[in-house]
Amino acid sequence: MSLYDEGHTIAGWTGFGIAAVGSAVVGWGVCAVSPPLLVGGLAVVAVSVLVTWALHLSGWGKPPGVRPRGQWGMRIRDTQARAGHTGCVSCRLAGRGRRAGVPAPVTATTAAGPAHLSPVE
Repeated sequence: MSLYDEGHTIAGWTGFGIAAVGSAVVGWGVCAVSPPLLVGGLAVVAVSVLVTWALHLSGWGKPPGVRPRGQWGMRIRDTQARAGHTGCVSCRLAGRGRRAGVPAPVTATTAAGPAHLSPVE
């Protein structure tokens, strides 16, 4: 079994289920040439995104990447969700994400005036 257990969460499967229903309604709207069904199905798909996001932020979604085997189960809540996950777009959109340390530009003063140096120079 892979160490990457992506999407095997309550948030992932709930979002998938709601999005599948919304996609079916959109398909029905296409076949029936019905704008209200198309709009309704797209609204259900949008709701699936919001529900998945809310469940992820409440701890029922897991961060991307490798997790210990003890955290692979769907019924195990993520205790790090409040602090945010490194590299997680959902957490960053909610203002929770931990950003990787991006060094600020270093300013050095020379005889000719201040010089702006980047950390890689």
